[in-house]
Amino acid sequence: MKACDVLIIGAGPTGLVLALWLSKLGISVRILDKTAEPGTTSRALAVQARTLELYRQLDLAQAIVQKGHQVPAANLWVKGEQAARLPFETIGEGLTPYPFLEIFPQDQHEQLLIERLALFGVLVERESELLGFLDDGEHITARLISAEGRQETCVAKYIAGCDGARSTVRKTLDFDFSGGTYQQVFYVADVDAEGPALNGELHVDLDEADFLAVFPLAGTGRARLIGTVRDERAEHAETLTFEDVSSRAIDHLKVQVHKVNWFSSYRVHHRVAEYFYRGRAFLLGDAAHIHSPAGGQGMNTGIGDAINLAWKLAAVLTGKAPESLLETYEAERIGFAHKLVSTTDRVFSFVTADGPIATLVRTRLAPLLFPKLTSLEPVREFMFRTISQITLNYRLQFLSSGTAGHVQGGDRLPWAAANGVDNFDSLANMKWQVHVYGTASEALVKWCSERGLPLQVFDWAPAHEAAGLGYNALYLLRPDTYVALAESSGNVQALERYFSERSITP
Repeated sequence: MKACDVLIIGAGPTGLVLALWLSKLGISVRILDKTAEPGTTSRALAVQARTLELYRQLDLAQAIVQKGHQVPAANLWVKGEQAARLPFETIGEGLTPYPFLEIFPQDQHEQLLIERLALFGVLVERESELLGFLDDGEHITARLISAEGRQETCVAKYIAGCDGARSTVRKTLDFDFSGGTYQQVFYVADVDAEGPALNGELHVDLDEADFLAVFPLAGTGRARLIGTVRDERAEHAETLTFEDVSSRAIDHLKVQVHKVNWFSSYRVHHRVAEYFYRGRAFLLGDAAHIHSPAGGQGMNTGIGDAINLAWKLAAVLTGKAPESLLETYEAERIGFAHKLVSTTDRVFSFVTADGPIATLVRTRLAPLLFPKLTSLEPVREFMFRTISQITLNYRLQFLSSGTAGHVQGGDRLPWAAANGVDNFDSLANMKWQVHVYGTASEALVKWCSERGLPLQVFDWAPAHEAAGLGYNALYLLRPDTYVALAESSGNVQALERYFSERSITP
């Protein structure tokens, strides 16, 4: 019997990030996947700015930026002509070190995570499945089966269901997974092609034809087409070929396909699990929430789930926090999942709606209004903040307290580079830490030193004020870099109360 602290079911990006984060914090894990080998094709492409920020803690951000492709802008097309362009590099400038959309296909992404996980001596156990598990309140006893039919029992402190839309963990917990299925069938095609839409940017067709988005891949003339199939063709999704796909949208975007390297079709659901945890079992990623690919949010949200849960599991397993800390995982993530599903559903419904009125709005009104709206800086910034997930916050939650400057407890710490110093550099440390922008009191310096709590003091600069940070304020940061406490006075007693009231040891 192989025991572990955390048994992870599913070795997609969500499960791999959870395993990697826990391993780096010294927690023993097992990670299983029923597939014989890592995926060689994938649907997820986008790595959002917030994911790259968090990946600094795993020393992954630079590798992904170097290996992937930076998308500088998104373009909307109507009736065969480009109608609007949204430049990421200018609207995200000053908000994040990564003011772009990063394209890094999921198969390459998973391989990178697997390689990094192996450095900790953890290998994915392939062709292994979870049959079921029991939670006795103290441990999880899981029944596993290998490809050869050999069964074994694994005893773990916790189990994490990262096993996708058909999650065995979720089914064992008997959680409702309500939602619906889009009538359209999606297709994905990796192609060698040419044309104005093969310029390294993202292009989306808003015509009355089937929805189509062209995502650039690394290398010249390579792209991924993601589109929809309607009418009677959608009734035979499992047998579709690229030749069955309507050429209207492809022609509208003036894409000349020379070679199809991979093609797949599938149906998309939009669902959120009733709960994200019970007892010692947790749901993450597609096991907890699935939605349309609009906005490239799915994989990034699963990775966010993993990072949110990982530091909490580590704190509980090392005796630095009570088990009640784990309740905050669902509280902080389920609301975002519901909002995300609702938002992506509205966006996708808009770009694929049938009927004369929908077509009029999409092809006539939207192209007129969109350029005018996106010419306004607040609108452009809102769009980038939303898509990049840097606006995601945990305000008004149990672990969030106080306000200082424009920053509230639960916010992502604003990024600011001043005097040659990047305030995110210290966030590579997976520990609680304190930031002060200005001057830290002697009492605060002493308190942090006595408890081994890292204290970062930044010389006050206009960039800090512009980012919304408060002069001489105290910001307590969680191990996942979100602001736990914002205290404008810099009072050390506020720190003392924060940890005492939550029974957490930094």
